Amino acid sequence: MSDIAKAQEPVRPLIIAVIGGASPTAQEEQAAEAVGRALAENNAILVCGGRGGVMKAACRGAKSAGGLTVGILPSDDPGEANPYVDIPITTGIGLARNAIVVRTAQAAIAIGGSYGTLSEIGHALQFGIPVVGLGTWRMEREGHPPPPIHRAASPQEAVALALSLANQGQS
Repeated sequence: MSDIAKAQEPVRPLIIAVIGGASPTAQEEQAAEAVGRALAENNAILVCGGRGGVMKAACRGAKSAGGLTVGILPSDDPGEANPYVDIPITTGIGLARNAIVVRTAQAAIAIGGSYGTLSEIGHALQFGIPVVGLGTWRMEREGHPPPPIHRAASPQEAVALALSLANQGQS
């Protein structure tokens, strides 16, 4: 393909998953909203589980900056999506949808979370999708190196790192 033809091809925006608990702390909720806003400001599409807590806060942040949000829902009811989801995708497969959430993205940002978040982290790592952690799980297995979860100290650092890692995977 010629350089001219390549230059005319549309560039797809990065898709970044935001994963986290349905019952976040106030600090986690604020971080999620800031992450969503920063993703939108960087023209990334936000994908999440589409419901409440961290998911809702991240979508709210993205919408406040004019971003696009996608919610991968566990049920077959699009009304289950939080009001900040632009594109609700119903699956009817329950928590198995966690694999779809992270598989859709080029990187994931995990904020806080419980066992559902832990499963999404595990799926992402298994699929080779980079994970950035912001106050989330720390894992270890005796005799094995720690999993490659990239740690961030702030929402802005988490977004910058996720976008950088996603761009590395695109090249």
